Amino acid sequence: MIYLKNGCLIDPASGTEGYRDILIKDDKIVRIAPKGELDELLLRYDRPDGVCGMNEEQVVKEIDLYGQCIAPGLVDVHVHFRDPGFTYKEDICTGAQAAARGGFTSVVLMANTKPAVDNPETLSYVLGKGKETDIHVHTCANVTRGLQGKELTDMENLSKIGAVGFTDDGIPLMDEKLLREALQKAAKCGRPVSLHEENPALIANNGINAGKAAEHYGIGGSPREAEISMVQRDLKIALGENADVSIQHISTKEAVELVRQAKKKSSHIYAEAAPHHFTLTEEAVIGHGTLAKMNPPLREEADRLAIIEGLKDGTIDMIATDHAPHSAEEKAKPLTEAPSGIIGLETSLSLGIRELVNKGYLSMTELIERMSYAPAKLYRLDAGYVAEGGPADLVIFDPNREWVVDTFDSKSANSPFVGEKMPGVINYTICGGKVIYQMK
Repeated sequence: MIYLKNGCLIDPASGTEGYRDILIKDDKIVRIAPKGELDELLLRYDRPDGVCGMNEEQVVKEIDLYGQCIAPGLVDVHVHFRDPGFTYKEDICTGAQAAARGGFTSVVLMANTKPAVDNPETLSYVLGKGKETDIHVHTCANVTRGLQGKELTDMENLSKIGAVGFTDDGIPLMDEKLLREALQKAAKCGRPVSLHEENPALIANNGINAGKAAEHYGIGGSPREAEISMVQRDLKIALGENADVSIQHISTKEAVELVRQAKKKSSHIYAEAAPHHFTLTEEAVIGHGTLAKMNPPLREEADRLAIIEGLKDGTIDMIATDHAPHSAEEKAKPLTEAPSGIIGLETSLSLGIRELVNKGYLSMTELIERMSYAPAKLYRLDAGYVAEGGPADLVIFDPNREWVVDTFDSKSANSPFVGEKMPGVINYTICGGKVIYQMK
């Protein structure tokens, strides 16, 4: 049992933002009370049942938070743990450790592994490995077999086994008829479809914006039209169906506006933004090289600000890291040969505080909502809220204390933020009623 006292609870689901004491028994929250009330109740030994069937002597761990923030465990619905097939970059165990350090208690894995998660055996393997970790590991399955974009997976069966969504993330779905059929099947399964929006026919070198960054290196790049054209096409298809559709890692101002307009016509349209896209521009690629190479690429300042505005007005529902580990050897290759992607689980909350809260774009409650309750709601996860009888999944952090990005719990260290000082020290992550991470 854990007794959390003197913490400031931030719960977007209930709108709570104030000092509360929380009592945890087993894997559930059994009591939330105003500051100091539980101290009094626990001292009443004349009550045979104590508080919720316990008394002070049964409290295993008491943590005085001294005004730190308590929030629902963060939920990241776009991560790559590279397992199976690429475990030299990351595996489900190390990915879960990185998530816990970043305050995440639930994650949704992408399915572009080797073998791909397009069959019951691989899906069961991933879910089984996930259960061995300290967090809640969920996974998507593929939309198409072998990520080939030609034949749909058995979406109904995969959803029954445990897939919480469908995506061919990393590869766009180019066949319009196949996409429409996928959305129809996903709607019947009650699962969202998440779409990677980059038209390869328009891209010379992926991961680099076709603008100042590409010109600096004297190479071709990825033009904004590669994303805009796909988002425009896919939203048009989605508006004709009843499936929940999420536009992944949005990077252009035009795509933000397309989503904004589509959401006025349908409640089934969603979008996610990665911390690097609301923090950095293509200038970072000039300064950091391959450590700032990603798909879709970092773009211009106007795009960064449009993404922030989208997060602010609810056009973009979720913040998702697109945690993409790669080895140092891979990232050391020339820019046009190195893989795209950066890790993000361990810096995400801090970037949200620094770039969105401290600069006045979002309140802390709004940030936590986009990092917990909103993504959990889309994927139908029992997560992202703090309530009596609800899951004891929490992150405890000090938004004012600073730390320096130096080491990672991830196997990989491919981040452009190494060496930076950031606000938002995560002191505890609690999942299933257990402290799974504690700041040393």
